[in-house]
Amino acid sequence: MLIVLGWGFVALGVVGVVLPVLPTTPFMLIALWCFARSSKRFHDWLYHHRLFGPPLRKWDRYGVIPVSAKVFACTAMTASLAYIIFFRDLPVYLVALTAAVMAYGAWFILTKPSQVPTDGESA
Repeated sequence: MLIVLGWGFVALGVVGVVLPVLPTTPFMLIALWCFARSSKRFHDWLYHHRLFGPPLRKWDRYGVIPVSAKVFACTAMTASLAYIIFFRDLPVYLVALTAAVMAYGAWFILTKPSQVPTDGESA
């Protein structure tokens, strides 16, 4: 089941390469997690992939989230929240809960390093 799920997330990540509204790396991270628990072969293939491997390794080793990914994620969350506030008729408590979850997500993303630490810095 995890192998099938992993390949599904790989497919979503590949679609994200050509569609700017769909992020690639988060789907590949989930796929990597699935493969780590189901197939060493597929895990190693994805982890060392020419295109997808470098950001996965940077996250794995240093917890790095590139600035472009941070900007995209925060912009997407803000746009989504604006949409539900202005175009959906949802109860206030649901909008507040959504805003709180998105704020936590933004906090998590923004507190991670944007670059691999240099030799003088700790990882």
